[in-house]
Amino acid sequence: MKFSLDCYPCAVRQTLSAIRRTGMEESEQVNAMQRILQCLIEMRPGAAAPEITAQAHALLREMTGIEDIYQSDKEKSTQEALALYPKWKEVVLHSSDPLESAVRLAIAGNIIDFGPLDSYDLEATIQRVMTQPFAVNDLEALRIAIDEVDEILYLADNAGETVFDRILIESIGKPVVYAVKDAPILNDALIADAHDAGLEGVATVISCGARYPGTLLSYCSSEFVERFRQAQLIISKGMGNYEALSAEEAAIFFLLQVKCDMVGTDLGVPKGSIVVKKA
Repeated sequence: MKFSLDCYPCAVRQTLSAIRRTGMEESEQVNAMQRILQCLIEMRPGAAAPEITAQAHALLREMTGIEDIYQSDKEKSTQEALALYPKWKEVVLHSSDPLESAVRLAIAGNIIDFGPLDSYDLEATIQRVMTQPFAVNDLEALRIAIDEVDEILYLADNAGETVFDRILIESIGKPVVYAVKDAPILNDALIADAHDAGLEGVATVISCGARYPGTLLSYCSSEFVERFRQAQLIISKGMGNYEALSAEEAAIFFLLQVKCDMVGTDLGVPKGSIVVKKA
């Protein structure tokens, strides 16, 4: 997906939220916002939606020296999710359809997203998503694809959400390579966040080699791109990855909650929908 006119208000709101987290003096915050607004003005036509977020955060790192603005948020999100892990792991184990229950949990965890959202109610979201109809439902195609492959490439989204990804990976029963971001951007998961969620015990955790809120292949490492191109099956979590990869021709299944009107428009579903979509 490309950055569109309707993306500007969200980009400004998201930027303000990040600026407030830095703890800079008000005058410095104003300066940061003005510089980022200039970046918006100068953004090249046809840029992918995640690119402006990366530019804004690079500028904030330069101004503040803070490498990971969302570190505390990520730690809290992971701990909150881990506290729920035993209960929902049991639900999946005793479900009549463990794969569907685990997919729903993984999608529920996608609410942990400080890009489009400033706050969320995780437990209420889980309760909703566990029974909410899919707006796009390619679950059966995903089930068949899982059975037919030897290994799965799983593209992570946010820290905390990682815990629910873990439950899905444990339910899949196939070798999984779990790809995270190379360095901090928003609350996207890094290798350390995956470790904190217990992913290293159930998957091979790797970096995609990029620092963008979405797996933009043009910025990823050559090693990761090669792995992506050769993957038999790719599970892609979240809106950022959908924005980055929706035009790619690959064996991708997108799992996400629609938290943005523009993503909803692209998918043809309303905001608040849950989606399992085959590319």
